[in-house]
Amino acid sequence: MASDTDALQIESMQLALLKSKIHRATVTGASLDYEGSLTISADLAERVGLIPYEKILVSNLSDGQRFETYTIFGEAQRGIIELNGATAHLGKIGDRLTIMSFARYTAEEAASHVPRVAVLNEKNEVLRYEGGDSAPPLRIVGE
Repeated sequence: MASDTDALQIESMQLALLKSKIHRATVTGASLDYEGSLTISADLAERVGLIPYEKILVSNLSDGQRFETYTIFGEAQRGIIELNGATAHLGKIGDRLTIMSFARYTAEEAASHVPRVAVLNEKNEVLRYEGGDSAPPLRIVGE
């Protein structure tokens, strides 16, 4: 049986949960000369609630590598996913990436939290969107 102290600790606990995810993004470019980061078309980043300079975890579906960097926004509606600086060594054009960000939530917030997830096709168009109400309604590409 939980004590009042245990209940208080649970209420004040911060849980790290998935906040945003872009799944199966296709790398469209790489620049070793840039200082670092991952460039994402602004519309894609905003769709899942990413902000400029937000820390992200990226996994490369082609080779299983994972790395951390931060986001910068590229031109909207261009499907840009570019590896910059040292991250350019961690993938190549055509590789598919999963881009994730996490946030801390109280136990109460976590109970109703829904991450914002966009699944992309090979042209970095949104095939499926799930999550937050503030995003545009679901649109299936090709319909």
